[in-house]
Amino acid sequence: MWVPRLIIATAVIHCAYGLVQPNEWANIVRDGVVASVVDTDSADYFARDASVWFMMCGIALLAIGVLTRYAVIETGRIPASVGWFLVVMGIPLTLIYFPVTGGWLVLAIGVIALLAARRGSGTAKTPTRTG
Repeated sequence: MWVPRLIIATAVIHCAYGLVQPNEWANIVRDGVVASVVDTDSADYFARDASVWFMMCGIALLAIGVLTRYAVIETGRIPASVGWFLVVMGIPLTLIYFPVTGGWLVLAIGVIALLAARRGSGTAKTPTRTG
């Protein structure tokens, strides 16, 4: 099934891009990481905050991808909720940052996931293990 792979690939690209684009990671590390993004009066607060949240979104996408892969292995199908989560994430990203955004990719994968969930709804297999 391609949907988990697409989500995981998007997450990896997101995290890699978050490290190579202009960012504040060097300054965050220089300041010791811990509590290095709490001074809201700092001139670079918003740049640091954006760097951290960009990376956290990549990690969240990775979690969605890995959990989707697990669901496919266990049940033989994509949960429709995965598609809906991605669509709900992709629409505001696409509208707010139109047209230059990766939200298009998230939205497209969400639609693909919904189509896969609909197509596979009658073909679910019996789970192989519990817990």
